[in-house]
Amino acid sequence: MLVDSPPEQRAETAPAPPTRRAIRAFGLVASVAVLVLVALASIAIGAKELSLEQVWHGLFQDTGTYGDVVVDERLSRTVLGLLAGAALGLSGAVLQALTRNPLADPGLLGINAGASAAVVTAMTYFGVTSVNGYVWFAFFGAAAVGALVWFLGGSRGATPVRLALAGTAISAALYGYLQAVMITDDAALNKMRFWTVGSLSSATDSTILQVLPFLAVGTVLALALARPLNAVAMGDDTAKALGAHLNRTRALSMLAAVVLCGAATAACGPIAFVGLMVPHVVRSFTGPDLRWILPYATILSPVLLLGADVIGRVVARPSELQVGIITAIIGGPVFIFLVRRRRTAQL
Repeated sequence: MLVDSPPEQRAETAPAPPTRRAIRAFGLVASVAVLVLVALASIAIGAKELSLEQVWHGLFQDTGTYGDVVVDERLSRTVLGLLAGAALGLSGAVLQALTRNPLADPGLLGINAGASAAVVTAMTYFGVTSVNGYVWFAFFGAAAVGALVWFLGGSRGATPVRLALAGTAISAALYGYLQAVMITDDAALNKMRFWTVGSLSSATDSTILQVLPFLAVGTVLALALARPLNAVAMGDDTAKALGAHLNRTRALSMLAAVVLCGAATAACGPIAFVGLMVPHVVRSFTGPDLRWILPYATILSPVLLLGADVIGRVVARPSELQVGIITAIIGGPVFIFLVRRRRTAQL
């Protein structure tokens, strides 16, 4: 005769229901798996399509045709896409938390405009033509604009609104300067028209090594700011009550965003919507906790960037469309949808 266990014993032996933390952790692992698949697709798909077996031979065994295509052309491009995508997504998530604006992106604070203005200056007035030459101009242009925005926004007394207004004003002025130079100088126009679109096609081992230290430092700093930014996102009064150091957190957040976005823009050119879309979409299923938003954005942003790059290679084969064009085509409708959904939620 079977006898039921007491309710207390059944409660102890019954499997615990999955917690939200476990679901988030599983989603993070699944995101890594998706990223690996997209990275393999980025290596395999191009003007000359390769099978996974040929990719394997090109990476580890063959030094001939497959090795030339895989290692010399596509591997560097894929690695740069991974790094730049992670940097753009992470900087976007940090800026959205810093400005308390879920529709903010790195362009909001003028970082893209600073990098672009520095590159057109280097090409036009200093004769710099190589990627390895103007990558440093782009990075320091982004850093200089970030520092200027912080100063005009009030430095120690900076608020989200002041930072956004300062960034918007500086962006307008710099883009006006950029257009004026390009219109009056045909050589500058020809040189800049591909860089300003945003592309991974000029990726080299040298470029990756130049920006890698900045991306590593920016990533570590941004991830370490997750807990303080959680407090800042709740409002100044609440953050102070929780013991958060507002000025220090804002300054370090600006530094992390400038380093990440500046390095990515220097290597690839200004690529729009990645830093806007991914953190916003991630927030819809992780909630507002930046301890989850930042890792998810770091993993899923390269998925979007590499996926867009693969699409650009396929739709215009044997030529290609730059990844910045594809992200803009995808991002425009998505941005409109996000704005309309946010407006509907507020009504």
